[in-house]
Amino acid sequence: MLAQLSPAIRQYLIVTGNYWAFTLTDGALRMLVVLHFHQLGYSALQVAMLFLFYEFFGIVTNLLGGWLGARWGLNRTMNIGLATQLVALAMLLVPASMLTVVWVMCAQALSGIAKDLNKMSAKSTIKLLVPDSQQNQLYQWVAVLTGSKNTLKGVGFFLGGLLLTVIGFQGAVLAMLLMLSLVFLLSLLLLNNETGKAQFKPKFKDMLSKSRAINVLSLARFLLFGARDVWFVVALPVFLSSQLNWSHWQVGSFLAVWVIGYGLVQSIAPRFTKTAAVEPNRQAFRWAALLTLTPLLLALALWQSWPIAASVITGLGLFGLLFAVNSSLHSYLIVSYARADGVSLDVGFYYMANATGRLLGTVLSGWIYQQWGLLACLLCSALLLMGSSAAISLLPARPR
Repeated sequence: MLAQLSPAIRQYLIVTGNYWAFTLTDGALRMLVVLHFHQLGYSALQVAMLFLFYEFFGIVTNLLGGWLGARWGLNRTMNIGLATQLVALAMLLVPASMLTVVWVMCAQALSGIAKDLNKMSAKSTIKLLVPDSQQNQLYQWVAVLTGSKNTLKGVGFFLGGLLLTVIGFQGAVLAMLLMLSLVFLLSLLLLNNETGKAQFKPKFKDMLSKSRAINVLSLARFLLFGARDVWFVVALPVFLSSQLNWSHWQVGSFLAVWVIGYGLVQSIAPRFTKTAAVEPNRQAFRWAALLTLTPLLLALALWQSWPIAASVITGLGLFGLLFAVNSSLHSYLIVSYARADGVSLDVGFYYMANATGRLLGTVLSGWIYQQWGLLACLLCSALLLMGSSAAISLLPARPR
């Protein structure tokens, strides 16, 4: 079956497999860190700080990674990302007494670098496989890649909660380290190092985008993911654990189901936005405006003291559905608008904005929740979504 495929598609399938394997460990590790250190007595803000370097170095990595991918090839940056994640996991195998806040932050910094090298490599590669005239096919391929990744991240959340319950923190980290080591060895043997090299030698200054469309998309992405993480990353798991008295197993399973469903919706998003390739700016604005309403509705439910568990589950489901369509549409747009030669430069800049939004959301999630609670996090999310909607409305028409 694989032998009948073109060499480019075979390479892309290997890249996607690497991305999936990495995503499992990334999702599991995030859930492990949140639940384990909250159990040790860390406050919501302290837990958020553990991810500070993870998000900050994602900003740096996307800029440098896009530049390196254009110069060295995307598959080399993919392998560097896998190796970096192995080092991050190994750092967490030290005795419990050495797992200080600074040490875990450094391990998370390496994990953030690894994640964004993998994401940038996988998303950039797909641009090289689909002719520019086949925008609907490009949208479908991007949607499947993005959705399947997030589905596996949800499985990783579930896996993290399960492994923490069954074999403990260090046992879970060791199991993931062994699995990813095998993937890394196969990647070294099978990947072609020439994919994605730019025909020109990009200079360091080329990392910063000069395209209005890319800048508009990057601003909208920054605000979109800040709006999600301001209540989802730290505030929600801690709220479920401390206010609703859910166990680690319950929290991990619930968030896993949410992310899996979110990924499935991303995969079929083109069915909801069939005209995205024709009028992307209008479609993106409409879906962004709908998403803005969901945190406001959930905030209203909490303010009116409606049944808390039912309100959170329903509100999170609606938010996940609409956010999945928005995220899938944005992911298609950046690949569509990016230049073909040196694609990783535009994609890297865009995901730099994504990482910056996640950093903002993560810090605000811990700080606002600790000071004012989940309701305030939801109101902040709505404000950020309003900004994202306004930004995406400025997206210029795609050149034909």
